[in-house]
Amino acid sequence: MKISIITVVYNNVDVIKTAIDSVLSQTYSNIEYIVVDGASTDGTIDIVNTYGTQITQFISEPDHGVYDAMNKGIKLATGDVVGFLNSDDMYIHDHVIEEIVQAFYQSKTQSVFADLVYVRAANLNKVIRYYDSSHCTPEKFAYGWMPAHPTFFCRRELYEIYGAFKTNYRIAADFELLLRLLAVHRISYTYLQMPIVKMRLGGISTSFRSLYLNSVEQLRACRENGIRSTIFKILSKYPAKITGYRNQCLLPSI
Repeated sequence: MKISIITVVYNNVDVIKTAIDSVLSQTYSNIEYIVVDGASTDGTIDIVNTYGTQITQFISEPDHGVYDAMNKGIKLATGDVVGFLNSDDMYIHDHVIEEIVQAFYQSKTQSVFADLVYVRAANLNKVIRYYDSSHCTPEKFAYGWMPAHPTFFCRRELYEIYGAFKTNYRIAADFELLLRLLAVHRISYTYLQMPIVKMRLGGISTSFRSLYLNSVEQLRACRENGIRSTIFKILSKYPAKITGYRNQCLLPSI
């Protein structure tokens, strides 16, 4: 089974090496690694180029945002299964892809997802929050819950059948895509009860303004896909997330 891993990046010179190294250090050998750069100007391209042929495909050109770049990666992918690793994230250990492949073989599923941990940018071993995907069933999309997208792997043909990311979403196209695949088309999935990705705190969806925009776009995604929801349902997840964050601040380092 060939696994295509896609990393999209734009002007992230300080951390891109960590993401690339975590992919290249995987013990599973049949990996196609695709890096899609948005014409960075900060030295990111120079770092990527140092890896040479260790990166299967590398393109650098202007795009229309992160979801457009992700769609470019999907079009380039030739693997049986496709997954995404953000440029400021990393796999939690070197056997992650082996475990993903094992799950596909054992369950004969169409998709696999797992948990992730948020870590401090200054200390990648310090866990700040644990994202538990176990409760993210198809019915929970109406309440704004979704599996952690960086842990989501699915068979490549599903993108050909059901489409990829909608680029007219600013911040929640990943939510809309997973909703469409899991809740509307009811593709099969296997959940792995373990963290497989470390995500640095910060990023596109952490400010209050972005959280509100994310909620509005999640409601739009529900309505466009025939899922009954309200803005109050969507917003109801945040008290649980805040409570969980407070409890998870006591998590040990990893």
